Amino acid sequence: MDVSAVDLFCGAGGLTNGLEAAGIPVEAGFDVDEDCEYAYESNNHAKFVPADLAEVARRDPAEIGDYLDEDADVTLIAGCAPCQPFSPLNHGSDSTEHAMYGMLSVFGEIVKHVQPDFVVMENVYEVRDDPVYHEFVRQLQELGYNVNRDKDKRVYCPDFDIPQKRRRWVALASKQGTLDLGEPICTDPTQYKSVEEQIGHLPPLEAGETHPDDWLHTARSLDDINVKRVSQSKPGGTWRDWDEELRLECHTKESGSTYDSVYGRMRPEDPAPTITTQFYNLGSGRFGHYDQSQNRAISLREGALIQTFPADYEFAESLEDIGISKCGQLIGNAVPPELGRVIGDRVIEFLDGKDRQEAITDY
Repeated sequence: MDVSAVDLFCGAGGLTNGLEAAGIPVEAGFDVDEDCEYAYESNNHAKFVPADLAEVARRDPAEIGDYLDEDADVTLIAGCAPCQPFSPLNHGSDSTEHAMYGMLSVFGEIVKHVQPDFVVMENVYEVRDDPVYHEFVRQLQELGYNVNRDKDKRVYCPDFDIPQKRRRWVALASKQGTLDLGEPICTDPTQYKSVEEQIGHLPPLEAGETHPDDWLHTARSLDDINVKRVSQSKPGGTWRDWDEELRLECHTKESGSTYDSVYGRMRPEDPAPTITTQFYNLGSGRFGHYDQSQNRAISLREGALIQTFPADYEFAESLEDIGISKCGQLIGNAVPPELGRVIGDRVIEFLDGKDRQEAITDY
């Protein structure tokens, strides 16, 4: 059965890469950020379309359907609308005030006018509490889609062999019954894929060094005091491991004393913390390399591998073309390709009739 898909808010192509790995052809990815084009087209078989989807939705949302193969038996629209309005990193700000708050409604408007056979919506775990998300689901149901139950939307990435403690919310909609992600791949936390398993093979680096054979394997430089801090940090430890003179002023205040993970090292035997857009910054979380002989934050390549991008995934022609900050943003904002592959595999199994479920009316 031939499937044809498009990817909305595609970014660097993580979701597209996973769907293609599962055997689902993706025709095009749409994103307003043109810096995504090189990564998207260099690693995937889909076309990158620079587009403000809010403007497309105002003009003619049905035009997204023109990119789908008209001869395909089944069509699919996938996407991760910008997560920032709903993210816990938004620090309790009113989500409705965020400039990108309306993008999930834009997603819904496109689905309404194209009406593919399947809809895949991936987002941060916190989106489940927002009215715009509930309106999105209500609209899907009014259009005749069956949406997976809330208990089946909760995704803890280590359960699916993804080596980071990332929690996501995945809504799957179908007009042919109810689709879900099925049983976790790994149910024993002691068997979760670890950060050491994922990146331990890479050559060691010093802070500020770039590996000559892979410019993405580059670690941000550190000033002297941060080198001292990370050199005294233990895997899984806290700032309390440091000498008194190295501690930050905020650590002496009650409000800052609980921020244990900042400047911390990962534990080699555990999954990594959630990869954010600032993972290359030592002070942005527990992003210190677990190896105590490497006094640095993880490299761009290490972050990409923890996100499950293929080892040869290219994000730009050179670091000078894009810069560390932008590259970190592309990596941290991406849907882990392995999660995309799990979703794609389930769609294929559903179409093959191996796991077709009855329609569910509640969500």
